[in-house]
Amino acid sequence: MSQLFDCALDTDLLAGMREARRAIAQGELVVLPTDTVYGVAADAFSPAAVQRLLEAKGRTRSSPPPVLIGSLAALDALAESVPDVVRALGAKFWPGGLTIIVDAQPSLAWDLGDTRGTVAVRIPNHPLALELLAETGPLAVSSANLTGQAPGATAAQTKEQLGGRVAVYLEAGTVGGKASTIVDATGLTRGTGGVRIVRSGKITTAALRKVLGDALEVPPAPAKKTAGGS
Repeated sequence: MSQLFDCALDTDLLAGMREARRAIAQGELVVLPTDTVYGVAADAFSPAAVQRLLEAKGRTRSSPPPVLIGSLAALDALAESVPDVVRALGAKFWPGGLTIIVDAQPSLAWDLGDTRGTVAVRIPNHPLALELLAETGPLAVSSANLTGQAPGATAAQTKEQLGGRVAVYLEAGTVGGKASTIVDATGLTRGTGGVRIVRSGKITTAALRKVLGDALEVPPAPAKKTAGGS
């Protein structure tokens, strides 16, 4: 049976965090607050738990979840290599609204879906998420909603969508805002280019440029239409 804990209450906070740790350890799902949206989380190193996450959202393996980590040091354990500019991005914008795609460490025993050897990593800027990550290690986390529906602004709202698919809901009031910016840094390690913006979000192009300089790839502006053009 699903449990919802109001983390504004000290007793619920302690019980909720305890039950969340237990649920993750047993391969179950947890809804937790982040600085962008509520997320549904699973043990990143449990293929069965990640599959449960995808099924709960109505997604296939072609939509692998990103991984939340609790510290910049954890990036070294997950990535095959961490270029200096990627480390600089993490130092500047984490915890916060930046997701970085890197080549995954090939020795890792995990299965996030059809990632093509990559992993999307972020440190969220929310105390409850960081506390849980410090105790569980990396978590596969996707927005806590059914595919095609808007994420709930509270844990209670996400429970209306996901119901018994999730074991523990950690309620922290209304959260939500602009989605994280996603950048792909695999071109650096593969020698095929720089850092490419995949999705615009909280972190602006100008802010990224201040850290990356010429390592940031900005797509050319679309050509202006001319008379008779399509």
